[in-house]
Amino acid sequence: MAMEDDDLKIDLEYSSHREQIVEHQPSPERVAALNAALLEAFAKVIEYRSVPFILFDLLTVKELADAFFAHPIIIKPVLACVNVAQRAIKRDLDLDFDTYSATVTERIADQLAGYIRPFLPSVLGVSALMELDRFFWTDKEMRAKKGNWEKIITQELNRLSTQPFRKRKFDVDGQAFEIDAALPSSGEHIDVAIDVKRIESRKDIHKRSDEIINKAGKFKKAFPESKFVAILYFPFPTLHTNLNSRLTDSNINLIYFAGESASSVTLAVEMLLAQLGLLKKEPEDATE
Repeated sequence: MAMEDDDLKIDLEYSSHREQIVEHQPSPERVAALNAALLEAFAKVIEYRSVPFILFDLLTVKELADAFFAHPIIIKPVLACVNVAQRAIKRDLDLDFDTYSATVTERIADQLAGYIRPFLPSVLGVSALMELDRFFWTDKEMRAKKGNWEKIITQELNRLSTQPFRKRKFDVDGQAFEIDAALPSSGEHIDVAIDVKRIESRKDIHKRSDEIINKAGKFKKAFPESKFVAILYFPFPTLHTNLNSRLTDSNINLIYFAGESASSVTLAVEMLLAQLGLLKKEPEDATE
């Protein structure tokens, strides 16, 4: 069943994701100008071929839903071509659905089809959907790898430490803060707090530094005698000294830098644990 606009309106003061998409489409003038510019700019290397196109304007909501149900792998690129992702689905449809899921129920397939059918393009090449899928898949995998870096740090801390570290939270001034790796792993008190952070760009130095300093200040307000440590990923070695200086603060006890390699992570963790007196006497081989 197709979704009605009234069903998607959260409140009169707030527009739905669908309404925002419709409102912010490129103008016909831009579309025409871009098409002309691409043809002119790449005129010497343009070749006309016979490729498959999907005629979405001939597809009913029911047919689209059936296609989603039979082939869940197509859901992600079809949604991507109209700027719809997992957060928009949760917001407008209140559905917790992984757009990369290998299965989909008939009900969810119907809801997704009814939601996006009104603003699908009339015609779209299969190759365009393939490229969209490649782009978003690569982006997802890159983000996952970056997110795993924090887990790798924590795993190495626990492999080399005499005591276990765990992610923990603390409250101060009515705010909740999360520590990536804390010691002890439970209880009311936190003796050591380790903030693990990736800083990917030079321009993010000030923003990320402020975040770290703010968390350190809040932590020391809650636990004045405890230690606050930062382990940083910053892929500009020549600027490590500048970042270190930027993070000079009485609430930050130790700062270590680590890269992506296992040896770099192990070295940083070993130095940190040695400084804290928590390093195992005979650490296991990092390659085992």
